[in-house]
Amino acid sequence: MAGSEQVFALYEKIKKSVVKDIESGKLKPDDRVPSETQLAKIFNASRMTANRALKELTEEGRIVRVQGVGSFVARPKPDAALLEIKSIVKEIADWGGVHSSQILVLKEEKMTKQIAQNMDLNLDDTIFHSIIIHRDRGICVQYSERFINPKVAPHYLSQDFKKITPSEYLLEVAPIQEAEHIIEAVNCSKEIQKCLKIKADEPCISLKRRTWSFDMVATYSIIISPGSRYKLKGKFIRG
Repeated sequence: MAGSEQVFALYEKIKKSVVKDIESGKLKPDDRVPSETQLAKIFNASRMTANRALKELTEEGRIVRVQGVGSFVARPKPDAALLEIKSIVKEIADWGGVHSSQILVLKEEKMTKQIAQNMDLNLDDTIFHSIIIHRDRGICVQYSERFINPKVAPHYLSQDFKKITPSEYLLEVAPIQEAEHIIEAVNCSKEIQKCLKIKADEPCISLKRRTWSFDMVATYSIIISPGSRYKLKGKFIRG
């Protein structure tokens, strides 16, 4: 019992020391945190005890661990727009990040019953479909799946979405008349977990959005973000 209490005390002592350095400003966002080996030496603890402290600090959002590189002080979780529709590139830039993306799907498809219902289209129609993973400094922050009505953005598939985001392009060619948001806490499918590089038990935020342009449904989007990396914020002002 005494041994386990000693390990627990050391583990908490390491955590409190790192947190103190972060809150005092001694360790700033993106600064490297001492390694397991360094912490074990400083506190005369085992590497397993130091690892446990760093693991919990990661789970609490205090630090970010990059495999093979090290541990770094996490930046404050950014506020993402809830009611305002803007480019993820601008959101990431606003919180001081660096955007990159990976296009997983960009094609024309046959309509499914569910998408036809969501977009008030016929099963005989075709739809444009895109899936893009957005990252901040290499860390996945958003899975963005869109279904686009070809009538409002006929040249969608020919765009270079490494240079312009779907949101930027669509806001330019199909000004929004109306938008509908549905927000839920979800457990992602295994496929999306793999895309976002998150664990199976990581809670996620799902934002389903429909937009209208030219008196018709223009887009239906499913935007999913890991809850530990992203939060939504909205503000309403009475007109």
